[in-house]
Amino acid sequence: MRILLVEDNRDILGNMLDYLSIKGYSVDCAQDGLSGLHLAATEHYDLIVLDIMLPGLDGYTLCKRLREDARRNTPVIMLTARDQLDDRLQGFNSGADDYLIKPFALSELAARIEAVLRRAQGGGRRQLQVADLTFDLDTLEVVRAGKMLKLNPIGQKLLTVLMQKSPHVVRREVLEETVWGDDCPDSDSLRSHVHQLRQVIDKPFARALMHTVHGIGYRLADDGDGV
Repeated sequence: MRILLVEDNRDILGNMLDYLSIKGYSVDCAQDGLSGLHLAATEHYDLIVLDIMLPGLDGYTLCKRLREDARRNTPVIMLTARDQLDDRLQGFNSGADDYLIKPFALSELAARIEAVLRRAQGGGRRQLQVADLTFDLDTLEVVRAGKMLKLNPIGQKLLTVLMQKSPHVVRREVLEETVWGDDCPDSDSLRSHVHQLRQVIDKPFARALMHTVHGIGYRLADDGDGV
């Protein structure tokens, strides 16, 4: 899932970015309204977290222009220190899907994101897709080019994070924490499991989706070649 954060407070932005990245979301950021509107209108996001008081263009106007001019229905959660009813109504009238009052707990933000995404998906099945590879998170079925693939539980965890953050790089330590938490085994364990995953999702096919970023981690993306 890909999320856009539009927030001019660097501390709040940094905290949200770190927390949501650990949760497995792919996150982009903007610190002013015009940059946020440009990203929201030209890129695909599953959800936007939008502050109201922004330089350049306030959140109300950004959301309204996103809905009316760009014709985007991307779910929006608005953030503000204003807690008056009129402020909340203005947010909803401009096209917001939810409203979160500052200060807020990051766990509540994550819960609201999950709830809004469920509503946006109509309570349907949760499915990840990168190129011709799909992963149904409800049935745990992995399919590539019409062929059913079999993964062990660790492979499923690794694939979930890699697909959620595609096409971005996922650092080794993030993958290790996803699989083992704080009780990570020796350094070769991750490499071994990534190799097994690559054997299943890439080896039988002409084009590779898994890519090693040496010294950093791994990424899952269709780069248009078989390397």
